Amino acid sequence: MKNFILLFVLAFSVCWSSQAFAKVNVFACAPEWGALAEEIGGDNVSITVATAASQDVHFVRAKPSLLTAMRKADLVFCSGASLEQGWLPLLVRKAGDRDVQQESIGWLMASDYVEKLDVMANADRSQGHVHPEGNPHVHLDPRNIDIIAEMLAERLLLIDRENMAVYQSNLARFKEKWANLSQKWVGDTSSLKGKQVVVYHNAWSYLLNWLGMDVIATLEPKPGVPPTAAHLEAVLARVDNASVQAILVAPYEDGDAAQWLSDKTSIPVVQLPFTVGGDAKATNLEMLFEQTITKLKGA
Repeated sequence: MKNFILLFVLAFSVCWSSQAFAKVNVFACAPEWGALAEEIGGDNVSITVATAASQDVHFVRAKPSLLTAMRKADLVFCSGASLEQGWLPLLVRKAGDRDVQQESIGWLMASDYVEKLDVMANADRSQGHVHPEGNPHVHLDPRNIDIIAEMLAERLLLIDRENMAVYQSNLARFKEKWANLSQKWVGDTSSLKGKQVVVYHNAWSYLLNWLGMDVIATLEPKPGVPPTAAHLEAVLARVDNASVQAILVAPYEDGDAAQWLSDKTSIPVVQLPFTVGGDAKATNLEMLFEQTITKLKGA
């Protein structure tokens, strides 16, 4: 009888401990959101990042490992604005978990909580791979990161109330650090204001809006449509008498068109990290912006 009671107590203790110390499973669609979840969640979250910096988040295969992670997820944390439309709904549907369906506590789309750029009143497929709801790449403005961090902390609090104090402390610490960094970056980037660039894809709207820089041309004739010879010649004519500082590309973009234009004009091609892990030094959100600023000023 004593042995039975002892076994019961041990079993209850193990069960209680596993529940008390269970981590919140975060399914992050992109490295920037995984990095932010780590900042706010700390040791209380287990993070699966669905994509790498070398991948275009528009085009991801809904592979079995992602389905497994989705089935375990307590929180789906992505950009939204249709960026992941080609693969995320399929994973969510197959996972069949009500807690991470759209409009649930476990569904957090970053673009829902910031002012979006490039919103289109009327759009159709003839205009290329457009996002009528607005440009989804909201992480490239540090002011948005501050807002989204608050929303992430709020969701973690709702999902895991037992660790409320931890999330509140992590958020306060992150916001203080981010405010100091943002103030520093304002000074560091003052020389970039008004500079002109060419981009491969319209992925840099939030970054360039924050910095006060101007896009003079886009190498894609339409979003998601590869550059054509005729379009590149038109871009060449447009930049010929302009003062363009750089041609911006992301790690996952084909650099051939950018290099062609550079060879014709001597405008440097600058590959920016775009997200955490986009180059060897962009190891977290702070270094993502530090590296971006350094590379732009170097151009």
